[in-house]
Amino acid sequence: MEKNWDSTLVYTMKQLGLKKNNDLRNYCYYFRAYSFKQKKLFNQAKKEFSNVSNDFKFYYKVKINLAEIALEQNKYEEALEYFNQIEKLPVKIIYDFKKSTVLHNIGLCYLHLKKFDKSEEYLFRGAYLQEVEKDTVMLISSYVGIATLYYDQYKDSQAIPYFEKAYQLSKRTKSFDLKQTTTLNMAVVEENRKNFPLALTYRKEYEAWKDSLNDQNKVWAIAEVEKKFAIKQKQKEVNVLAAENKAKIAERNGFLISSVLLFVLLGTGVYFYRQKIRNNKIILAQKNELDELNATKDKLFSIVSHDLRSSVNALKVSNSKLLDSLESKNYTELDVLLHKNSSIASGTYNLLDNLLNWALLQTQQGYFYRESLHLIRIVEHVEYNYKPLMLNKNIDFKSNVSVSDYVFADMDSLKIIIRNFLDNAIKFSKENGTISIYSRPSSEEFCYLVIEDSGLGMNEATRKELLKETILLSKKQNDDVIGTGLGMQLCKSLIRKNEGKLDIESEENVGTRIIIALPKFKTHG
Repeated sequence: MEKNWDSTLVYTMKQLGLKKNNDLRNYCYYFRAYSFKQKKLFNQAKKEFSNVSNDFKFYYKVKINLAEIALEQNKYEEALEYFNQIEKLPVKIIYDFKKSTVLHNIGLCYLHLKKFDKSEEYLFRGAYLQEVEKDTVMLISSYVGIATLYYDQYKDSQAIPYFEKAYQLSKRTKSFDLKQTTTLNMAVVEENRKNFPLALTYRKEYEAWKDSLNDQNKVWAIAEVEKKFAIKQKQKEVNVLAAENKAKIAERNGFLISSVLLFVLLGTGVYFYRQKIRNNKIILAQKNELDELNATKDKLFSIVSHDLRSSVNALKVSNSKLLDSLESKNYTELDVLLHKNSSIASGTYNLLDNLLNWALLQTQQGYFYRESLHLIRIVEHVEYNYKPLMLNKNIDFKSNVSVSDYVFADMDSLKIIIRNFLDNAIKFSKENGTISIYSRPSSEEFCYLVIEDSGLGMNEATRKELLKETILLSKKQNDDVIGTGLGMQLCKSLIRKNEGKLDIESEENVGTRIIIALPKFKTHG
């Protein structure tokens, strides 16, 4: 828009070197071609126009520019081909070019090709539109073209009125070029008519317009020189002021730098002091946490080793009795002892399994992958392994998990959670008790799985202790049913890792409800 063609060429080349965008590249090629055309570098312009794709929104402007270049290069047949394509564009669409100019250029092409009939048709059509549009400059060009058309055919009587019209119209314009051209045409006409006094008058007027044009160019040149001189003078004043300001700024900066340095030193001292206090607090908190973890670890190992020793010792004593019963052929006692051994072995295996899973979780070595899981299928898989244990205690088991519940969780960790809570429900249940596993109505975010038993239950203090983040239950109320609490700790950690929630509802000697909330899988929600 500033007609700075060199800068246009630089920036479009930079853009073309960036990421490909066909529409943007078309604009770049078009602007480059147009810039070359304005610089009169027609061959380079044609080369850039050829890079614009046919689907470019303004491709008709490419054809107009190529036609004008061909006209400038006196390639009239080529120019006609492009101008004719422009003339045939759909009339229903509004284009940003003047049809009168296209018609005028077609007339000029035919004029140069000596096709006078065609030239006359198009020049008159263009002139008519220019009269309607009141485009004085182009109308003068059309009148000159029409006059030249007739003059080349020696039809002076038809040519001269249009030369005169062009001359009269030129007086209304500010263009010295048009005034000069039309005046020269009138001088030539009068010379050919042997009217030398009038021809001389037109010649003098022509020279006057020529001098005016030169004077105008000189005025512009002088104005440019004066402008440059004024800029230099102003620049000198600016340089003097800049030097003075520089001295003042240096003085002010010295004071500011001293102040800033002092402030930075003070701020640095305060920062490091606060950082030291903060680091000491972090170190103290980490030490307390480490001491608590070590205490928990020591307590865990103590309880686990004690329970393992008790289990192995119980198994040893039971095996001794088993051998005695086998020798005495006391098959009733033998059956009881075998079931007891099986229960001890199962409990010890569960303890070791929980210990292994807890260790993998703490060291982050376990495989963990969350996916869509059909909750009822996971429950059925786990409960299948525990039905024999429930039959041994004559426990009535009911399962009513919703078939529509899909959760987003890790399958292995979900099985460990359900297995531990189901195992606890069996251990805490008495003979002929009941265990139910079912779904509660789900919310927008979670599915709720409930494991309910009619066992020993617990008081409110124990319930709250179990729900704490780091508690390990070590207080033993009954050696047959209370373990290390490692299973509960493992379940809480795995539920948290699956972004779920745990809640417990319980009453002593009535039973316990374990409520596990797991994230719902949205696709099936």
